[in-house]
Amino acid sequence: MEGVGDDSIGMDCSIQPLRNEMFLISTTDFFFPLVDDPYIQGKIGACNVLSDIYALGVVNCDNMLMILAACSTMNDSERDAVTRKMILGFNDIAREAGTEIRGGQTVINPSPIIGGVAMACCSKDEFIYHDNAEIGDVIVLTKPLGTQIAVNLNEWIQDGSEYWDRVKDIITPDEVSVAYQCSVKSMTRLNRNAARLMHKYGAHGATDITGFGIVGHASNLAAHQHKKIDIEIHTLPIIKKNGRCSTKYHLF
Repeated sequence: MEGVGDDSIGMDCSIQPLRNEMFLISTTDFFFPLVDDPYIQGKIGACNVLSDIYALGVVNCDNMLMILAACSTMNDSERDAVTRKMILGFNDIAREAGTEIRGGQTVINPSPIIGGVAMACCSKDEFIYHDNAEIGDVIVLTKPLGTQIAVNLNEWIQDGSEYWDRVKDIITPDEVSVAYQCSVKSMTRLNRNAARLMHKYGAHGATDITGFGIVGHASNLAAHQHKKIDIEIHTLPIIKKNGRCSTKYHLF
C-alpha cells in the first residue's frame, strides 16, 4: 500500500511497474464475521477484496488468492459446514467477477475469517491513478452508507445486547431486519460497473469506503492528491430503516 506519512491509512492497492510498460495492481484484505450466513460472509469477503482494484478503475481481475481461517471454537461438523459455505460464497463472487481462485492460505483461528488477494496486470490506460483530482470534480458514491450500523443493530438484537435497549424506542426489530437485508445486498454487489464508468466519464481518482468511514477515506484521498484541494461532502445516500435510500445533508 502506498502511504503519506507515518499516520496514513494508505491507498487501496499497490501499483508496481513491470517490464514492457505494464503494471501489477494488487491488494490484500480480509474480514471477521459480519453477518449470520457464512455463504453471504464469503461473498462479502470477496467483494471487499475486489472493491480495492475497482477503485483504481481496473475492470478485469486476473487472479485471486483466498485467505481463510477455520474456526477453532466450533465442533467438527459446524466448522466443516461454515468453512465450506464461506469458500462457496467467495468462489461465486470470483466467478461473477470473471476471475478464479488459484491459491491462498488456510489457518486455524478462534473466529472464522475470509478474505484474500486480488491482482491484475494492466497497461497504463487500463487503470486510473487516485491522485489526479481537480477543482470542480463531482464525487459519486456507488453504494449507500450505513451498512455497519445495520449490521450492528442486527447483532445487538441477536445477542440481546444492552446497546439494543438504547435504541429500541426509535426502531423496531422488523425495521432493523429490512435495513440489514438491504445492507447485505449492497455488500455483496460488485463495483465492477463503477470501474467501467470511471473510464467512460474520465474520473480523476477514487477510493472505496470501508472500515475508516467516509470521513476517513475522503480525508485520505484528499491527502494523496497532487493538487491542493478540499473535498466537500454535502449529500449522502444512507440506508433507511425501511430498506430504501435516504438522502441526508451534511457539510464537512
